[in-house]
Amino acid sequence: MSLSTGVARRPALVAVAHGSRDPRALRTVQALLQRVRARRPGLDVRLGHIELNEPLLSETLAGLRGAAVVVPLLLGRGYHVKTDLPRALAGAPHLRGVIAAPLGPHPLLAEALYLRLREAGWRGYGNGSGHAVVLAAAGSLDPDSAADTERAAALLSSRLGGVPVLPGYASAATPTVPAAIDMLRRAGSAAGPGGRIAVASYFTAPGRFATQSAAAAPWIAAEPLGAQEAMARLVLHRYDQAVGALAFPQPVPPALVPPALARPRTEVPLLLR
Repeated sequence: MSLSTGVARRPALVAVAHGSRDPRALRTVQALLQRVRARRPGLDVRLGHIELNEPLLSETLAGLRGAAVVVPLLLGRGYHVKTDLPRALAGAPHLRGVIAAPLGPHPLLAEALYLRLREAGWRGYGNGSGHAVVLAAAGSLDPDSAADTERAAALLSSRLGGVPVLPGYASAATPTVPAAIDMLRRAGSAAGPGGRIAVASYFTAPGRFATQSAAAAPWIAAEPLGAQEAMARLVLHRYDQAVGALAFPQPVPPALVPPALARPRTEVPLLLR
């Protein structure tokens, strides 16, 4: 509580980006957080990275006091969300902290993907148009991550009026983006008159995987999600969902936590729903 105003201070929002050697990635994430700040004046919004860029998450957490909500700018449940972020928060015992759910899957992401496809040249193609989309994602060995990407593909398909959308991965999982393109062709999803396959970029910011995936596109390739208004709304939505866990901390249901995390620190809530 602030001594000067008597009003409880809101927990800081710590956005966590993966990090990239591509200089566009940091600029994109910073632009996204500027939109977040504009939508929520007065909220303390910080940035931390898992690797490759500064500040690292551990450095950001070390510089905070009080309460914080860690919001992954990641699109599904994988190793970083389940292991790296809880470990980082456990290493900041001076904070009351909670980890929000990753950004995806969510209808706001489907809207952001749709708008990026429109910018790339997608028009009002619906089911039966002969067109199809590969949803290019990073990939993970965690089956929950794959399930989240498949759900995101279903949400995008619905937003596109039933156009087939198939996930393709840049690493760790199958099918790869080129293989997903071939699968759609063999299935006849882009066999109609003028039927084409687009690549939607299921990445928060530019980077090696996004560039690699776009290069495989036989037709249009959308830009990464970036600093769209829908993304800023979603970051704040995940923050708001998690704030309640700081006010009323409860142990996380075991089904939502990997075994390695279920034992030591139930005082660090992890919101994976």
